Amino acid sequence: MKKFALRFAGVVVALTFLFGLSGCGSYNSLVTLEQNVNKKWADVQSVYQRRADLIPNLVQTVQGAANFEKSTLTEVTNARASVGQVKLDPTKAPTDAAQLEQFQQAQGQLSSALSRLLVVSENYPQLRATEGFQTLQAQIEGTENRISVERNNFNAAVQEYNTALSRFPTNMLNKMFGFKERPFFNAQPGSEKAPAVKFDFNNGAASPAPTAKP
Repeated sequence: MKKFALRFAGVVVALTFLFGLSGCGSYNSLVTLEQNVNKKWADVQSVYQRRADLIPNLVQTVQGAANFEKSTLTEVTNARASVGQVKLDPTKAPTDAAQLEQFQQAQGQLSSALSRLLVVSENYPQLRATEGFQTLQAQIEGTENRISVERNNFNAAVQEYNTALSRFPTNMLNKMFGFKERPFFNAQPGSEKAPAVKFDFNNGAASPAPTAKP
C-alpha cells in the first residue's frame, strides 16, 4: 500500500512538474507574441507620425499657388488636427476595438483629404513643376505605401497572438495573467472603390461627380 502511495505521489509530482514547464513555456510564448504586437503597433504609429510631420510643409508649399482651393487646404489642416485629438499609447497596442476604430476613422479622413489635395494639384502645372512640391508628393505617397505595409504587418502579428490566446493550454493563462485579445485594422466600407470627383473651379470647390442615371 505504501509503495502504491509513493508511486502515485511520484506520478502527481511528475505531472505537476510537466504542467508547470508547459505553463511557463506558454506564458513566455504569449509574452513574446504580445511584445511583437506592440512592436508592430509602434511601427504603425511611426509611419502615421511621419505623414503628419510632412503635412505642414506640404500645406505651406501649396499655399504659394495662385487661386489654389482654400477649402481643400482647410480640409487637410482640419483632418490633421482631428488625428491629433485621438490619443493612443504609441508603445502598446490597444485592446479596445472602439478606440482603434476611432483612430482608424481619423486617419482615414486625413488620407482622403490628402488624396483630394493631390488630385486638385493636377490642375496647377506651375505648382507641380516645383521641386519642393514634387519631393513632398513623393514622400507623402511613399509614406502612404508604408502605412499600408505596416498595418498589414500589425494585423498579421495580432492574428498570431490572438490565435495563441485561444489555444490550449495558453487559453488558461489569459485571465490569470491579464492577456487580452487585440483588435485588427479593418478596411473602411467602400475603400475598394475609387471616389468619383469633379472640380468646379468657378466656385472654388470640388463636388462629387453626378451619378449616371440608369
